[in-house]
Amino acid sequence: MKKAYRMPRNFRKDTMILLAQILKVVGSYQTQGYKLTLRQLYYQLVVANIFANLQKNYAKLSDLLGEARMTGLCDWDVIEDRIRVPKFPNEWPDINSAMQTLIAVYRKQRWNDQDNYVEVWCEKDALSGVLQPITQEYHVHLLVNRGYSSISAMHDSALRFRFEEGEGKTCYLLYFGDMDPSGEDMVRDIKNRLDEFRTTVDVNKVALTREQVDQYSLPPNPAKTSDPRARGYIAEHGDESWELDALPPVTLNELLTNALEELLDRDKYDAQIALEETDKEHMETFGKEHSEK
Repeated sequence: MKKAYRMPRNFRKDTMILLAQILKVVGSYQTQGYKLTLRQLYYQLVVANIFANLQKNYAKLSDLLGEARMTGLCDWDVIEDRIRVPKFPNEWPDINSAMQTLIAVYRKQRWNDQDNYVEVWCEKDALSGVLQPITQEYHVHLLVNRGYSSISAMHDSALRFRFEEGEGKTCYLLYFGDMDPSGEDMVRDIKNRLDEFRTTVDVNKVALTREQVDQYSLPPNPAKTSDPRARGYIAEHGDESWELDALPPVTLNELLTNALEELLDRDKYDAQIALEETDKEHMETFGKEHSEK
């Protein structure tokens, strides 16, 4: 939705050309059904050689896109803030409406009959909106750590893994994080701490890897030498680092989908979905009958 709240500014010609390029990229992701954070959009513009990877250009993008939205040049819905989200209790006008909501979210325990148990962890909250549609579709946990995980979150996670191990399942953790000193070290940290809680979990970094950096020609940042893990990282990978946000959303979705499919028994999974559909038909009938009384 485009809505203007102020009169357009008189931009210079080169700024108008730059803004047109930005809006073209924004429009392409909107057509694909993606909502990006400002940082995600910035890295897609860097990859497209519209911006050089400089902090001042990130600020410039923020100003330009903010102005474009305020003056009605850009849709308000293409960029989202995934941190500052208001909370409000659920409510419905009647029972049938509530039942329709329940039908929309109803899932059988789709991994009940599976040999494996899988969770997806991500270093960055900004990317949860990209990964969440896939984790919801496959009905797996998505945990956003925002850096190194807290001891409380790690303990709660270990309890989930231990329960599934007790059910005879092999546990896997699919991890998404930056290619930088801390992002690489977090994989080790997660594995060691889960081991300490007496779990046996296969921790696999799906992205970002050095191979993906080279494959997609991602823009580098200087490795943070202030990071206490920098010395070992630089010795192995050099003095550059890369952010997970630089991968296109469609690529992130493909990487996650492929990783999940490798661990999934598709026939058993589809059988659970068939049972879901039968249950939803019963729920639909119940809602209509109750509303008619």
